[in-house]
Amino acid sequence: MERKTKPAAEKTRLSSVANAIRLIKTFSDEDYEIGISELGKRLKLPKSTVHRLASTLVDAGMLEQSEENGRYRLGLVVFELGSLVRRKMDFYSEAKPVLMALRDKTEESVHLAILVNSSIMYINSLETKKAIRMRLEVGVRKPAHSTAAGKAILAFQPADVLARVLAEGLNEHTANTIVDAEEFKRELALIRTRGFATADEENEVGVRSVAAPVRDHSGNVIAAISIAGPVQRLTKKVMAAFAPDVVSAAESVSTRLGYHPLRSARAHRLA
Repeated sequence: MERKTKPAAEKTRLSSVANAIRLIKTFSDEDYEIGISELGKRLKLPKSTVHRLASTLVDAGMLEQSEENGRYRLGLVVFELGSLVRRKMDFYSEAKPVLMALRDKTEESVHLAILVNSSIMYINSLETKKAIRMRLEVGVRKPAHSTAAGKAILAFQPADVLARVLAEGLNEHTANTIVDAEEFKRELALIRTRGFATADEENEVGVRSVAAPVRDHSGNVIAAISIAGPVQRLTKKVMAAFAPDVVSAAESVSTRLGYHPLRSARAHRLA
């Protein structure tokens, strides 16, 4: 069998990206400013190559060049990206005790999910201690339109986000999956009115779930907390009883993230 090789131009691009990453990772608290010659030695690259990489990174805001000594240091874009990662880590940390309390109170599996394109991705999952459980690995993705967590997030997204999901199609996973666009819009309107979402065997036969949206400091819905369980335990009556607990947990995490309804509403009016 003939082995396919990458074109020379593609190899060059990949090599440049790899070297750019290596260059950025050279900086540290001790070596926060480094000159071209020193960078070349550490990376074992020609000065001309390092200068070209550094210039590109300066244009992208990833590096800055000191006017005093000509050395390079990490730019504001790297700081902004680091802050974004830190906020995600803070989000996870702030949510965990709330999720644990919700699991202990309901004795059912509790999940934290975010929206990724037209799917949700679970970033935390705490299993029930009962024998029959809804096991979910962190990082698992499921369709947003057929899950309670997904619907809880989609109900509060901008119109273009919903339009993209509808354009991709509402695939049927069970007989209960909502596949009609207009019916799905009505479902989201109901979620906005009552403040929580449910999924009654819509993604998987034998499983029900209830979820509520989590907001960041500006009031944007960035995640959802959900409870999931087998239909034998999570009856419609039990699911309705758990809904206020899920909403309360989501509101608690939102508050921890700096969300205040009045302040957020005022900011949106000014915007």
